[in-house]
Amino acid sequence: MSSVDEASISLLVAEEPPNEEIGACTSAQKQQTGGWKAASFILSTELCQWIAICSITKNLVVYLKTQLLEDNVAAAAHVSTWYGTCFLTTLIGAYMADSWWGNYSTVKRFFIIYLAGMTSLTLSASLPILKHSPLFTYLALYMISLGSGSIKPCLTAFGADQFDNTDTSAKASFFSWYFVSIKLGTFFVSTVIVWIQDNYGWTVGFGTPTLLAGIAFISFMAGSGYYRHCKPSGSPFTRLCQVIVAAARKHYLNVLEENDSVLYQAKGKSEIIPGNEQLEHTPEFSYCSFLDKAAIVTSSDFSNSGAVNPWRLCTMSQVEEFKSILRLLPIWATFILSSMVPTLESSVFVEQAMVMDTRFGSLNIPPASLSSFNVLAIVMFAPIYDKVIVPIVYKFTTKEGGLSHFERAGVGSLFFVLALSSAAIVETERLQIARNEGLAHQNVAVPMSVFWQIPQYVLVGIGEVFNQISMLDFFYDQAPDSMRSICVALALLTISLGSYANSFILTVVNRATGWIPENLNEGRLDCFFWLLVGLCLVNLAVFVYCATRYRYRRSGIQC
Repeated sequence: MSSVDEASISLLVAEEPPNEEIGACTSAQKQQTGGWKAASFILSTELCQWIAICSITKNLVVYLKTQLLEDNVAAAAHVSTWYGTCFLTTLIGAYMADSWWGNYSTVKRFFIIYLAGMTSLTLSASLPILKHSPLFTYLALYMISLGSGSIKPCLTAFGADQFDNTDTSAKASFFSWYFVSIKLGTFFVSTVIVWIQDNYGWTVGFGTPTLLAGIAFISFMAGSGYYRHCKPSGSPFTRLCQVIVAAARKHYLNVLEENDSVLYQAKGKSEIIPGNEQLEHTPEFSYCSFLDKAAIVTSSDFSNSGAVNPWRLCTMSQVEEFKSILRLLPIWATFILSSMVPTLESSVFVEQAMVMDTRFGSLNIPPASLSSFNVLAIVMFAPIYDKVIVPIVYKFTTKEGGLSHFERAGVGSLFFVLALSSAAIVETERLQIARNEGLAHQNVAVPMSVFWQIPQYVLVGIGEVFNQISMLDFFYDQAPDSMRSICVALALLTISLGSYANSFILTVVNRATGWIPENLNEGRLDCFFWLLVGLCLVNLAVFVYCATRYRYRRSGIQC
């Protein structure tokens, strides 16, 4: 290894033109745009578009079985694949927004695809010639997945963009209300749209969410005059690749971690990443120090005309942008298991309810409808947390939002553990009643009220308020300014991966132990819940370890 000749190295400091705003918004624009007025249009857009997409998701398996005549396995597999695609496509929209179009234009363009897909699906359910056409139906469905998935991260990031970076409490409140709007939409679908689809047929059942998707688009466009826009910064993946290539070419060089003077910084506006900040060097992240070599200046980095070769020399901010993403990955991985817990509401929680007493007076409560208590818990607790708990906690912590991102996520994880523990205790008692009543070998409901499940649904809901909202807030806040939509998409991707993790764990555990047989009265679903408690505690320990080692990114000049 050789050291760099300091005589050949110079620090090139950012030369910001006086009285010139490099960012996306001027001071006058910031006074006239953004804030809660703009955010309210985005929240109403999300509410309507989520009702539309959720209306398709809730009853899609029934539609595929009754209209396309698919069997149980095929219908379930197709729905799972389609649902996963809805979240995978978030990366497409996020990339286009951060790289080329910006959030506003990306939402507009993909909304057109979304509406075309919704209209096509309605036509496939209405016109006799298309009613039993799998090709047209799946074309419509995947147009919807591309449109809605690409919209979602851009709409989230665009809403947060309406608030100043210094107004962290307002941004935290926005994410809370954003999450509440999603849950309100889910509640509306479960209680109204599904009933419409069951009683008025698929033409009205799909036509209603198509109309709501149109209202969502109108709501978004109606706020155009109030929105605050941020400039796209070009392809972030190109910049990340440039850092890797430049660092690899200089692998033989040494750089002193505490010596910033050998690192190249942006030379004026032309080399600053549009809409981004000049990030300060973070020498404490030694495991990423190899990347610093990409910013070491050598004589071969310049052409004869003096222009910088971006594949040989990168700015320090460009390197720190890459480091910011790498530092997020361990935290991101721990959120996958956390995101798995809410998915249990539509799988094993429902199966548990199916072997319990679902009577309420003369009524029979559908097992899946218990999830309404989860929605009610979120809708009631989120405003209470935002308006009551945060001000009280702030007096003791003096932190914006009362608790830090990690503290909120940790509290949410504890509520998930309590929810799973509650489910395990309920199942233990249910199995005991089954044995006492001589029902252990009969696949029938036991005389134990399904309403004993309410605590586990409520605890999951409270956990989501802390954990899932803080996840969105954290990834938006800690993302490089030029990659915020992509990082929000990564956060949303944990929901999809959490769903896959749920399926994987269920399959592996059942094959290994047989705890979840067809007759749950002969099974040990309680042991499965306790296993998940253990996994969540281990995941929480890993999260705490990663959180204590994480250092929030530092920024220099706001650009």
